[in-house]
Amino acid sequence: MHITNFAEAGQFEPRKIAAVLRTSAEEIALTVGLGKDALQRRTRIGSDKTQRRLRELVEVLNKVEPRFGSELMAYAWYRSEPLPGFDGRTAMQLVQEGKAQQVLDYIDAVDAGIFA
Repeated sequence: MHITNFAEAGQFEPRKIAAVLRTSAEEIALTVGLGKDALQRRTRIGSDKTQRRLRELVEVLNKVEPRFGSELMAYAWYRSEPLPGFDGRTAMQLVQEGKAQQVLDYIDAVDAGIFA
């Protein structure tokens, strides 16, 4: 997942992300912890919070995509695989809670051979 594939005019474009992941922009909003309407109005799409959450999603998927071999499989992991050491929460749930950095640190630790 190259970040430039999801950008338009210097911002993440939720519809491009949704197209690659074969889902809707509304579903993308929910998976990053935003309301459905956050990705419907141009002003809301451009807000710092919305852009940060979209960036976090892309960063997490970029880190795990080589392990799974496709964006769709990485997205399935993001949404459904409970992470050890996080009380059974998924990467999606942690990102929704604003804890994307913890997910990225966990992935780095696993890649380094340190298990949570």
